[in-house]
Amino acid sequence: MSSHNALLKHVSIAAKESTLVAKFDIDGNIPGSGPYVVGLVAATPDHSHQRRMGIEFINGEAVSFYCFSHDGTEENFDLSGVEHSGNTITGYFPLSTVLGLEKGHLMTAFSEAEGREYQANVPVEEAL
Repeated sequence: MSSHNALLKHVSIAAKESTLVAKFDIDGNIPGSGPYVVGLVAATPDHSHQRRMGIEFINGEAVSFYCFSHDGTEENFDLSGVEHSGNTITGYFPLSTVLGLEKGHLMTAFSEAEGREYQANVPVEEAL
């Protein structure tokens, strides 16, 4: 995959009722071959508690929608909570994935391609 494809341009999250709506705007389209992941890392200010929420694609199709806590718990969500069209990917995570993170929490976005970190610490616009 060329470094010019699928770069995260803008990431935002918003709370809507019991849902955390995460929008990932990418430069280009989701790669049509191989694995590609977009997601969020939410952490307490001291990084003692972290959650990694992600949407994984293989060959351009969503195959996994999950939240992994660094305490060892993992939740997998129904793929009906993922929408993608052109250069926008939207994930409708349960709001419980970020409940309990105190004020001042850290939130960044990431992408992975071909099993390797592609981008990290991408700023996230929050409306919680």
